[in-house]
Formats: sequence, C-alpha cells, structure tokens
Amino acid sequence: MPPMSEPTAQEVQQFIELGLPCEHLAVEGDGRHFFATIVSAEFDGKSRIQRHQRVYQALGDRMREQI
Repeated sequence: MPPMSEPTAQEVQQFIELGLPCEHLAVEGDGRHFFATIVSAEFDGKSRIQRHQRVYQALGDRMREQI
C-alpha cells in the first residue's frame, strides 16, 4: 500500500466539519502539525481534555493514520 500523503489544512478542516457541528472553524498547518480554532456548542460545559477528545472523535481513524 503506498504511503498516504500529508493532509492539507483545508482537508483537516473538512474532516472536522464532517464530524463536528461548528459555529466557527479555522485550521492552519504544514501537513504534519495543525492548529485549529473551533467554536462548537458541543464544547459547552466540557473540559479542555473532553473538547480535544471530541475533535479526535470527529477525525476518527484519520487521527492515527494521516494526522
């Protein structure tokens, strides 16, 4: 199986949008490291760790395989 190409910031943003309803979402990155600014009602009352876990859930298997 050929290696997966590094995702773009736009692709990561699309992956998050598919799995997490966001009022605001902006992703920056270089293919290996990404910084996302996310505003979502799903984060209300959640700890920072719980918010990160929810983003990882939205990214699914891509988190382990591509990102």
